[in-house]
Amino acid sequence: MDDSTAILKCRAGETEAFSHLVRRYQSEAIGHAVAILGSLDDALDAVQDAFLDAYQAVGRFDVSRRFYPWLYTILRNRCFEMLASRQKQAAAGADAVEILARTTEDSGGVAASIVDRALRELAAEDRELLTLKHLDGLSYDELAERLGIPAGTVMSRLYYARKRFREKVLTLEETLDCRERNDE
Repeated sequence: MDDSTAILKCRAGETEAFSHLVRRYQSEAIGHAVAILGSLDDALDAVQDAFLDAYQAVGRFDVSRRFYPWLYTILRNRCFEMLASRQKQAAAGADAVEILARTTEDSGGVAASIVDRALRELAAEDRELLTLKHLDGLSYDELAERLGIPAGTVMSRLYYARKRFREKVLTLEETLDCRERNDE
């Protein structure tokens, strides 16, 4: 069943048709939510809430458009609401998750660890943008559609996000190099 058919069936009262959309997009949504929130538990909550919101608003969805970008907008809003709430509560010690999978524990593992830590230390907006561009492979136009901003703004934000990421990686590498020299 395609997405449009599932949505039309939902509108006709076949609530089970929505499970097709959940099964199809749940993993992708969780990955995106983890990239923004940095916590698997929070990501699971945000994804569940986003699917519930989408289900309740399915009557307003334009079936001529693709479903996931619409769901992503809902999910993104949920994630940033959670971040704002988290900041207001000043919750300390939020769980950090591995954004990039580690393949080895040798020097490649160290590089992956540096990349992972640099991503975690970025602002959520930068992490989101870099994840969508470099891990999901979205084009500038796709990013613009997904984020609801002009492509030129995407390019500018991506430029600065990459710059901040590079600076974090270099700082972490320098810190590691200093520790290694001190250990010798």
